[in-house]
Amino acid sequence: MVTMVGTESSIEKLVTNLIYLEHDAIAAYESTIERLDDKALSTQIAAFRQDHLQHLEVLHEMARELGIDAPTEGDMKQMLTTGKIALADLMGDAAILKAMKTNEDDTVTAYEKASQHQEAVPKSKAFLQKALADEQRHRAWMDTTAQQLS
Repeated sequence: MVTMVGTESSIEKLVTNLIYLEHDAIAAYESTIERLDDKALSTQIAAFRQDHLQHLEVLHEMARELGIDAPTEGDMKQMLTTGKIALADLMGDAAILKAMKTNEDDTVTAYEKASQHQEAVPKSKAFLQKALADEQRHRAWMDTTAQQLS
């Protein structure tokens, strides 16, 4: 599924939607950690989850600076991100990681677009670019690891 996050016209809406995205990602990571059979994989996924928690902290700070209320949970997309993981669980760890890679595809796209937002100040752009690099690293690991397990 192609995400529209990152295309918002206002920085306030962008930050709000990135917060939703991070809540959805964290839920998917938690579902993945619970379902993976290989505990070494779960440990790596838990480390990636920490990156998302850190992104969420920064986004909450941005929301405060912008004077907007930050969402406290994910949106309807969370059912899709966690549902993919539940279905993939039927086929094992490689399938779970492939499903997570598709979730990361959306997150990478969102941060690619967000890092170019015209209203983002230099401090915000620096964070968005760091988050993008984190997401690209997560996606690459999931892709490579899933292929090795297949």
